[in-house]
Amino acid sequence: MNLPNRTVTSQDILTTFQQIWGYKAFRSPQGEIVQTLIDQQDAVILLPTGGGKSVCFQLPALMRSGVTLVISPLVALMENQVQELRQRRLPVALLHSELPPQQRKQVLWALENQQLRLLYLSPETLLSKPVWERLCQPELQINALVVDEAHCLTQWGDTFRPVYYRLGAVRSALLQHKPHGSRIAIAAFTATADPQAQRTIEHILQLEAPRIYKLNPYRENLHLHIKIVNTPRERRQQLLKFIQHQQRECGLVYVRSRQASEELSEWLTQKGFQTAAYHAGMVGSDRRNIEQAWLEGDLQFVVSTCAFGMGVNKSNVRWIVHFHAPFLLSEYVQEIGRAGRDGKSATALTLVSGWLDRDDNQRWEFFETQTRSQQRTAQQLAKKLPKQGEIAT
Repeated sequence: MNLPNRTVTSQDILTTFQQIWGYKAFRSPQGEIVQTLIDQQDAVILLPTGGGKSVCFQLPALMRSGVTLVISPLVALMENQVQELRQRRLPVALLHSELPPQQRKQVLWALENQQLRLLYLSPETLLSKPVWERLCQPELQINALVVDEAHCLTQWGDTFRPVYYRLGAVRSALLQHKPHGSRIAIAAFTATADPQAQRTIEHILQLEAPRIYKLNPYRENLHLHIKIVNTPRERRQQLLKFIQHQQRECGLVYVRSRQASEELSEWLTQKGFQTAAYHAGMVGSDRRNIEQAWLEGDLQFVVSTCAFGMGVNKSNVRWIVHFHAPFLLSEYVQEIGRAGRDGKSATALTLVSGWLDRDDNQRWEFFETQTRSQQRTAQQLAKKLPKQGEIAT
């Protein structure tokens, strides 16, 4: 149902929503957000995990001619959303570095021939030469740039993935190649952004009088617990006791390092649990296999760094354990939010080190040193960046 040439009414929106997703009504404020994007207004949307953020940008994209670009940080997140939409036979695609050449060629052809309504891609892929050249074609209508998991702008933009800081130049650069009067809206979606992070997002993306939608991230069905542990042995025993009590319900265990992920996973496997380690240092195909095994229930839980779970839609996660406490409150809110997305009761346990746990203190000192080093490097590199020029430069 494409409605490019006339005013889209609230009834049009609801009817299309019912036809595609089968729900009778929106959750507040989904309907207002969809209307904002159809009207091509900039927006910042803060909704709790499991609050139905993806529908808010997928629906308006499907109701208009032209393409909406969805900037997503993780391949797993892109694949999960695209798979769900393809099952409904909708014109969507994704591009990422792990895609086979032939499949990549097919997606680029579909984009060039205006056969897509939604295209998921990373910021690095967006700015790659083959993709950028096609996006700049005057006849290609681009309706919106959606930045999913927009808190990554503030957490990653100055160190881990600096390309995020270039997204603010994308709209103006694209409009230089489009017919006069063309508009491209920008919408930033996240579950966690404090006032300072929100201002940073607006500044980086160069939003123009954005509409702001915010819901409290608190969810009554999540039961939060903290337990103090004084030694590495006690930490493991408390984790083991907790998991045994879950009676094979699905969950996630979060750690702070790749080594901890592998060592803890091996120990729990020896205890008879169906689990696996997961971190960003693994081969992409191995990560995909673990994600799929967990989604399908072949693994009861995954022992992971913060690399796992962002945006992955699994409704029956009953528990989350932070084997190591996260450094940022926003990380904590994101990660516990992966439990209880079906609205049923779920538990989140955080193991906090007591004064006897030297390993944990050393871990915190290591990450603080790494962070300071990255910040110094980023500041030095920032001085070398030109104030203006072509986006590729």
